[in-house]
Amino acid sequence: MLQQVEIIKSKIKTLDEVKLQVKRWRLKSQSVVFTNGVFDILHPGHISYLAKTKDLGDKLIIGLNADISVKLLNKGPNRPIQNEQDRAFLLAALSFVDAVVIFEDETPYQLISEIVPDVLAKGGDYKVEQIAGHDIVLKNGGDVEIIDFLDGHSTTSIEQKIKDFKQ
Repeated sequence: MLQQVEIIKSKIKTLDEVKLQVKRWRLKSQSVVFTNGVFDILHPGHISYLAKTKDLGDKLIIGLNADISVKLLNKGPNRPIQNEQDRAFLLAALSFVDAVVIFEDETPYQLISEIVPDVLAKGGDYKVEQIAGHDIVLKNGGDVEIIDFLDGHSTTSIEQKIKDFKQ
């Protein structure tokens, strides 16, 4: 039997591994939900968002922005605070997360085009047409969902609290 750490690590997949896993799930008629983000300092807002996202289908895949991708997003000079492997490990440790795949592009468009999830979810006040990959999912008969954020929780606000504490 695998120890818990190995089980967690096994959820972190390459693109080829996640594509194969999606095929296996689809053979079992399991729906695939995809979301993405930086998830730099995991907090209650992330957990709430991801739990709601998982409720949209059978299997949840998280596309995780690689460190280089976070820099492209211009999140700030100190971001990411945690490296991509640590962020992936924390996400994979969540019981409702089925797979984590790290991507280096600014958006997960290419990743979504390879996975073609049944449901694409994004948090916040996006409009469907602003979500990377929405066209792919809708063209293939899937759904695009916008999940409300949990007010008062963000990595940026946590980072600011830490900075204020240090002063």
